[in-house]
Amino acid sequence: MGLFNRNFDRPGPGVRKDEPRKKGAARFFELIVRDFWDMTKLNIILCLCLLPSLAAFILAFFDYYTGIALILSMLLAYPAGGAIVAYIFYLTKMMRDDPSYVWYEFKRKFKENYRQAAPVGIFSTLFIYAQIMILGRMIYADPAGDLTWLLIALVSMMIFGMIAPYVFMSFAYIALPTFKILKNSVLMSFGYLPRSLAGAVMSGLMWVAFAVLYPYSLIALPLLILFGISISMLLSLMWVWPPFDNHFKVEETLVKRQEEKYEQEQ
Repeated sequence: MGLFNRNFDRPGPGVRKDEPRKKGAARFFELIVRDFWDMTKLNIILCLCLLPSLAAFILAFFDYYTGIALILSMLLAYPAGGAIVAYIFYLTKMMRDDPSYVWYEFKRKFKENYRQAAPVGIFSTLFIYAQIMILGRMIYADPAGDLTWLLIALVSMMIFGMIAPYVFMSFAYIALPTFKILKNSVLMSFGYLPRSLAGAVMSGLMWVAFAVLYPYSLIALPLLILFGISISMLLSLMWVWPPFDNHFKVEETLVKRQEEKYEQEQ
């Protein structure tokens, strides 16, 4: 079977009707075991979408054509927003126990959202690159003289990690102008502060460990490319998806639409 084949005859993953969903760690490991291969494929697709921009940024990071490479990395980040929306959409479909086909769903959602999500994707890419630059300065320069910058980076990354999942989930599920999506996402992230904060912390643990253990952590880079990003994001969504779903009644609405569609076909 090819990596991205559309095998529409194979039943997708799911749960038995009326079976209550597990919660907490049991639910997390259930999703990992059940959907590990789909998460790996999803992770690879996302990395391929982000690779051109990342390659240009690496040139700038190591002082090769710095100005040109930075501008190029931003231009090449144009598809990043749509890719992240499609990526998060598929992860939440897994959490909803909705049978799916990775490449088909990713491509469909990317086409629907890449234009609207492009500015936010470019900003998010720029923000992440800025944090890498700060951490790189801490590693290669005098750490004692840059503690203020480190604190700024940690606080800003925490706030970004709280708000970003709501933004990209809203692009995926809610038909609103970008400004309203950003406004609602900020309000929700602080309105559900304990869960938003927990999601940001849980998703950031892997990356903090990678930065602290650098350069020894580079040995784990292939694992991050294969499935590490998906695991990190799933840890975040386990916290922030329930309030988002409860607020917008996403799953309830989708189930009703599916039932109405089924009744019309009868």
